[in-house]
Amino acid sequence: MEVSRPRLMEHNIYKYILRYSMKQQIILTVLSIASFPFLYYFLTLPKVIINQAIQANDIAFPVEYVGFEFDQNEFLYLTVGIFLVMVIVNQAFKYIINVYQGISGEQMLRRLRYDLYGRILRFPMPTFKKKSPGEIIPMITAEVEPLGGFIGEAFAVPIFQGGYLLVIVGFLVVQNWAMAVAAIALYPLQAYFIPKLQKQVNLLGKARVRLVRTLSDHLGEAVSGVEEVHAHDGSNYMRAQFSRLLDEIYTVRYRIYLLKFVIKFLNNFIQQLGPFFFYAIGGTMVINGTLEVGTLVAAIGAHKEMAAPWKELLAYYQRREDARIKYEQVVEQFDPAGMRDESNQLTEPEELPHLTGEMVASNIELADDTGTKLLEGLTARFKLNERVAIIGPAGSGREALTHVLSRLIDPDQGRLTAGGLDLISAPEAIVGRRLAYVGQHGYVFNSTLGDNLFFGLKHRPLHEKKYEGEEETRRQTYIKNAELTGNTPDDVDADWFDYDLAGVTDAEGLKARALTVLEMVDLSDDVYRLGLRSTIDPRQAPETAELILSARRRFFEKIEADPSLKNMLEAFEQDRYNTNATVAENLLFGTPVGDDFDLDRMAENRYVQKIIEEAGLTETFLQMGYQVATLMIELFAGLPPDHEFFQLYGFISSDDLPEYQAMISRIDWDHLDQLKEEDRLRFMSLPFKVIPSRHRLGVLTDDIQEKVVLARQKFAAELPPHLKDSVAFFDADAYNAATNLQDNILFGKIAFGYAQAAEKIGAVLGTVVEEMSLRNTIIAVGLNFKVGTAGARLSANQRQKLCIARAIIKNPDVLILNQATSSLDAVTQARLMENILNEFKGKGLIWSIDHADKTAGFDHVLILRRGRLAESGSPEKLGQGSVLYKDMLTGS
Repeated sequence: MEVSRPRLMEHNIYKYILRYSMKQQIILTVLSIASFPFLYYFLTLPKVIINQAIQANDIAFPVEYVGFEFDQNEFLYLTVGIFLVMVIVNQAFKYIINVYQGISGEQMLRRLRYDLYGRILRFPMPTFKKKSPGEIIPMITAEVEPLGGFIGEAFAVPIFQGGYLLVIVGFLVVQNWAMAVAAIALYPLQAYFIPKLQKQVNLLGKARVRLVRTLSDHLGEAVSGVEEVHAHDGSNYMRAQFSRLLDEIYTVRYRIYLLKFVIKFLNNFIQQLGPFFFYAIGGTMVINGTLEVGTLVAAIGAHKEMAAPWKELLAYYQRREDARIKYEQVVEQFDPAGMRDESNQLTEPEELPHLTGEMVASNIELADDTGTKLLEGLTARFKLNERVAIIGPAGSGREALTHVLSRLIDPDQGRLTAGGLDLISAPEAIVGRRLAYVGQHGYVFNSTLGDNLFFGLKHRPLHEKKYEGEEETRRQTYIKNAELTGNTPDDVDADWFDYDLAGVTDAEGLKARALTVLEMVDLSDDVYRLGLRSTIDPRQAPETAELILSARRRFFEKIEADPSLKNMLEAFEQDRYNTNATVAENLLFGTPVGDDFDLDRMAENRYVQKIIEEAGLTETFLQMGYQVATLMIELFAGLPPDHEFFQLYGFISSDDLPEYQAMISRIDWDHLDQLKEEDRLRFMSLPFKVIPSRHRLGVLTDDIQEKVVLARQKFAAELPPHLKDSVAFFDADAYNAATNLQDNILFGKIAFGYAQAAEKIGAVLGTVVEEMSLRNTIIAVGLNFKVGTAGARLSANQRQKLCIARAIIKNPDVLILNQATSSLDAVTQARLMENILNEFKGKGLIWSIDHADKTAGFDHVLILRRGRLAESGSPEKLGQGSVLYKDMLTGS
């Protein structure tokens, strides 16, 4: 069994830096060295300015300089000007070096994160049983973040700051060796004590990283297992665990802070001793006449400059150790045993051979991480155009065998071939396209339903997207940066769909195939309903929008033609109040876009306040709100929080009721004008939620309704430019982009109080869809439905069906199912099994199923016991001569 070994990551951060950023480090080194002459000259200038330009020591004016004569004042201005130029030059060097450091660090951080992400995609499957997302995610996001800054300065800081320090020391030696010695006399103490203290900080830092990972893992479990926490009243125990972890982290961080501030104290104390020596020794020498004042001032200035690089070097040492620890810990976690080389995923064969002939598993051995044998010397052979069932009791190795056959897990020993192709060493380009696998709980990505369905068709960009102008410039910049940082330059917006793999020629063919597959897995009705609840952009899908408008017209023709339905739907009309809609909906006469006109907070909107004030409705709304609150308090008195009245009159929840009771107790009807602004808004918010035909509170008179209709027209006419896109107004002749397909067709509200109104209106809608052959169009819209994190907006059954459809639509040579339908009800299971068996007749299908009585439709059956193949053959053959098979049928 030949398996390519993965390329090892450098375990030393400096080797990693040099391997991928040697050029950048050389440039930074050259820039650092080039700055030193300018720095030295900058340090000498204060001495020249004081001793010569000001005190005229050892110089006779006028003096000739670069071919020009200068008197004392002019010479002073010249030297001061040169001093300013040197300030600018030195700061320019620092600026360029710092910016280039930052860019280099960010490039390397991008490369590192990409490398680590690539390794996650190549982790052996058992690795994820020992590593949770809560541990892995912070490593790539937060833990490597400081490495970016360090990588940029790894060589530049010690060279630049160290050189800076040596230049200053050299300058001091030239001025007076005794002061130079005094300046650096205590540095050896720092060099001795600081590393020892830093070593303790590093050890604590390692402990902190481990504890934070454990904390992340606990948080992930709390989120994922919140249902169990609620169901078993485990919140107190979870809090106690979390509190203990926080205490452990606090203790470690407390010790780190103590040590860090000890280090800081020593650094600052020793640094402040420098001026003490300068004033004492240098002052004595000036008094004795052995040292000039200008030289002393220059030396003091140089020592002051000396503090910054020395401090930077000490801080660099701390950052280096921190970066080294983080890098080594991350690399250790991202180098698990059994990981394949990246070439296994990146290799693209010239031809993708189909899997034909026989699949042969020879002497397959597989053990879990505890050493327990899952498969032991298993040997099996079957044709790749057969439908094969795998059965066996719990612990027989059925699941392990499907993992090996699908190449999700490599066996510890043995061979696996398909039509002469060695599957164990075959690249993922072959295995991932010719095989398909679905387990008991397939995963759904946080994207659209269509993206999930077609995920198995996106292997390489097959047709590049064309860009022009600025977009082309951005695209070229992206490619350059990606290549520079070792990232893939592939365009995620290109056309990735492998139509040939799906057995179609174009996008329309793929759409038709998708409809067939969704029907096959019993998901088309669900996607149809999701499509009805979805929206489209009429600019991007004008044909669909026009079809929906045609459906609206036909729908209303049918409603008008049937007197029994006429009153069951109240259509939106510009000059008429809709009694089955809220006051807020009637005022807007459209669908809010964004949060500017949140229907639950309409009373707080300044523009809405202006409109109702101009309509003379402000006091009316306040009084209506007071009436509604009073009625609700009387109605809800003594009712439990889960009473149906709270749902019927949903504008006041059981939690809010005490607050309204308190407000009413503080104020009466005659003094509403004395309400605080906050209470005033709370009362005024209630009328916006009233639906006359549903709530029947008697507070919304005909006169008020007429005023709301007039205010509606004013609302639309005077809407400020910055709010124009915040409402999609209703228009009988236009598609409403903010409203879903169903509401666009209905264009109104189903009336309250009519028996089975929703069912009857829904039946008319279904008839229109059928007559206009809109079902497939609506399903296509449903494919754009956002499924949420891990498919949370879908039911568990819908997610599983989607995963099965995803495997089927890529038209694999062999489909491998590991109890993929076991979570579905018996009727659905039987229907899906029949459909899939028919689809894969004459093709490769391997299905691990839980009961032997489901094997009748298969061509071949493998019976496993204790990780070995016990018996195999057709169901008919086994039914005649296998006692084991008969026992399993009886046990089923």
